[in-house]
Amino acid sequence: MIQVDDLVKSYGKHPAVDHLSFRVEKGRIYGFLGPNGAGKTTTMNIMTGYIAAGSGTVVIDGHDILKEPGPAKACIGYLPEIPPLYPDMTVREYLLFAAELKKIPKKDRRAQVDEMIRRIKLTDVEGRLIKNISKGYKQRVGLAQALLGDPPVLILDEPMVGLDPKQIIEMRDLLKSLAGEHTILLSSHILSEISAVCDHIMILSKGRLAASGSPEELQERMAPKSELEVVVLGERAAAASVLDVLDGVASYTIEERETKGELLLHVEAADGRDIRSTLSLELSKAGAAILSMNRVQKSLEDIFLELTQGDGIDAEKPDEAGEQNESDAEEQERAGVQNESDAEEQDGAGERNKPDAEEQSGGAAEEVRDESDL
Repeated sequence: MIQVDDLVKSYGKHPAVDHLSFRVEKGRIYGFLGPNGAGKTTTMNIMTGYIAAGSGTVVIDGHDILKEPGPAKACIGYLPEIPPLYPDMTVREYLLFAAELKKIPKKDRRAQVDEMIRRIKLTDVEGRLIKNISKGYKQRVGLAQALLGDPPVLILDEPMVGLDPKQIIEMRDLLKSLAGEHTILLSSHILSEISAVCDHIMILSKGRLAASGSPEELQERMAPKSELEVVVLGERAAAASVLDVLDGVASYTIEERETKGELLLHVEAADGRDIRSTLSLELSKAGAAILSMNRVQKSLEDIFLELTQGDGIDAEKPDEAGEQNESDAEEQERAGVQNESDAEEQDGAGERNKPDAEEQSGGAAEEVRDESDL
């Protein structure tokens, strides 16, 4: 459905998107996950044709976004982070206006708007001015706009930003209901929302794809070794004697707990082996009673922090530098335009001075003729 190949986009000297490639399959919900400044919004803007890439290609349902912008954009419903709403229109007026902009046939517009109002649950506010409705409803109106025309692809930039918990749950359920009939690509830096809604996650770091897969695949991939947390009641020496010789133990640590006699064992098994039954048996033989045993797995948050280490505030500084470079370039360009304008004014002034010079020359000639007559 979507093919992105070797995408590059720089602001000044800073690469916002750095040779990014990925595929999006039909009917699934994909999530862009990354810290601020990772390149999520820039990538989405390129995919929708809002800005051009420095190099690389984006193909939407077989249409290149640069070579066939019309057919490619017709496949996309886009919800920016800040929905492009007109506050002095009512919800219905705005949706009818958006339907007209999308060139939906006039005979079908009203029926499609009615369907969107019903489907996105906007009936209670359809006659109200957009400036008077809540943030959650504004997000819904933006989503309804994106769905008009029934595009096969939905690209949603931070669709849940600014929503309260109830509105987030409603938006999450709405997005899940759209899966299957639409291919959805959404961005967020909220880990819980990405894991709750998306069946495939792409983690971006410094403009590059750091990891891609389902939440379960990412957890399995990033935790190749099995780690156990075991609470035992017994002597440190007895526990250590077992762990030192037990086959399959890669490493371990022993900590004393607040409760007298209790020890917390962190045991890492080699090659992902399951050593729970053997470990239980040997600890019992050594006189260390097992109170609890749990397998430790990396959470999505752990994976995210590990893959994006060094991103965040520091990573945004080059963006600011790039924006400053762009601003400087624009100022230079404006200065050039101003210089051209000044030059034109000087030329104009020169042209205006020509008649005065000609008149003065004419007057001097008359004086010469008068002197000749004398």
